[in-house]
Amino acid sequence: MKSYTTIALLVLAAVFCTMPVLGAEKYQGGSPQISAYIAGTNEFSPGQDATITVVIRNSGTNEVMFIDQGTLPQADLPTTAKLVTVALTSDGAPINITTDAQDLGDLTSSGITSASFSAKITSDATLGQYTLPLVVQYTYLSNSLANQPTSDQVQAVYSPVNLTIPLTVMIQPVAQTDVISAEASGLAVGTEGYINLTIKNVGYDDGTQASVKILQHGNSAIIPTDDSIYIGDFPRGGVVSCLYKVSVSSAAHQQTYPIDVEVTYTNSEGNTATSVIDTVGVPVAAKISFTVVSPPAVITQGSDSVIDVVYQNTGSITANHAEARLSTYDPLSSSDTLAYLGDIPPGGKVTAHYAISAASGAAPGTYPLNTEVRYRDELDNSQISDTFTAQVTIAGPSATGGLGQIPEVLTLLVLIAIGAGYYVLVMRKKKGGDE
Repeated sequence: MKSYTTIALLVLAAVFCTMPVLGAEKYQGGSPQISAYIAGTNEFSPGQDATITVVIRNSGTNEVMFIDQGTLPQADLPTTAKLVTVALTSDGAPINITTDAQDLGDLTSSGITSASFSAKITSDATLGQYTLPLVVQYTYLSNSLANQPTSDQVQAVYSPVNLTIPLTVMIQPVAQTDVISAEASGLAVGTEGYINLTIKNVGYDDGTQASVKILQHGNSAIIPTDDSIYIGDFPRGGVVSCLYKVSVSSAAHQQTYPIDVEVTYTNSEGNTATSVIDTVGVPVAAKISFTVVSPPAVITQGSDSVIDVVYQNTGSITANHAEARLSTYDPLSSSDTLAYLGDIPPGGKVTAHYAISAASGAAPGTYPLNTEVRYRDELDNSQISDTFTAQVTIAGPSATGGLGQIPEVLTLLVLIAIGAGYYVLVMRKKKGGDE
């Protein structure tokens, strides 16, 4: 009886200890199905900086699923696109793509991912429809693991795919500015002046209710004072001239500085649009400077005199309503240190007159006196030049006194000679009469 009981217990234990073999799911057939499209707008304008966002979708489906195919699970599905990379190219379109190819990783079936590309539409792009090829590269599981016998080893084969998907973009009509010329008037370092811009619409759209605006370009030394001018209609091929007031930083130098120009207008669809910025260079002259071109004025020690100082405008713009100031110090003094010069054009010379006194104990020699010129710029703003020097020479009494006595000595000698001649003549006549 005990033997039967023992056998029954062993059979029952064997039943409970035996585990069923679990079948692994495996798939046969199918592959990734990749498609792509541009998210958002695909319409761009000539000269525009754009970001083109591309959505990539995998819509692959598995054809057959097997169950109970051994104990090893399938590592990848045949519909998974692995190690996906995408690259957008222009292929001759007037668009420069500046972003390199991007790695997107694995894209499973029914998965969606995206990639953004920076682009620049060329300024001379013509209207029309263009195709941008999107090159997609990936690998996928291409062999059927379901057909392999149950084993603890499987053979996986991955195949590479190189796919090109055409994406369509449109270049739309816009008004586009081209600054034909930029002429500066009275524009020098530290002053205010004018910029006269001649602008042409080289785009494909007729603008209405248009305004031309100038903007400071980064940290450019040219700063707009009047920045917007209403011009009304801005048709294709139309040319307009606009005059703006601008100022120039006192820290600027003599060189060409950029400004930005844009046009805001109503387009052919009735919407407000702004043109792509056109940057143009504007020449800035050096700060107006002056120099004294006359020789040192001479004044006698211990005397008063009116000296002449000749000023020259060595700048490249006119100094309007100029006034000169002369600063004196011991042993020179003056109660008349201002002189009105008027308008001095570039290269122009004007003479100033100053009443100067030299102390009686002044040491002879040449003294540099500080002088400066105050003037008004093109917009009637008061400006002042850098300080420069005028030379004044103090001469001792002997230097001019001896020279000053020469006429008197000559007169005395002449009188003596005349008197002597007269005496000789009289004496001869008297002697002749006595005889």
